[in-house]
Amino acid sequence: MPNLRISEAAALLGVSDDTLRRWIDQGRLASVVLDNGRKGVSGTELAAFAQKMTDVAEHGATVAASARNRMKGIVTRVVKDGVMAQVDMQAGPFRVTSLMSRESADELGLEVGSVAVASIKSTHVVVEIPESHH
Repeated sequence: MPNLRISEAAALLGVSDDTLRRWIDQGRLASVVLDNGRKGVSGTELAAFAQKMTDVAEHGATVAASARNRMKGIVTRVVKDGVMAQVDMQAGPFRVTSLMSRESADELGLEVGSVAVASIKSTHVVVEIPESHH
């Protein structure tokens, strides 16, 4: 499971680096020590925290918009059956759900804590992996 830099984790939640550091200092979010010795956050922890944030988030409040309908976020849930997969993501204040083939979800390696990009077109959501996390 990937560990994320503070700045990357903050961007995925749509908050400032300082806000994320404050949440870590307050014990609301656990931190890890990255390979470079700096503080970071595990993808799994961030996904769980993002889900909790969604439960209390004020709907309708926009804090950020994505260019060209692409939203970078963190995978919070993956449910697979024989043919299909449901992938839930938290992209800043937005919860995004995508239905795709199980084969696609497996090929992308999508799991809780994965960083992904939701590309939204009409009622269809395409999930991609950003280059730095492939």
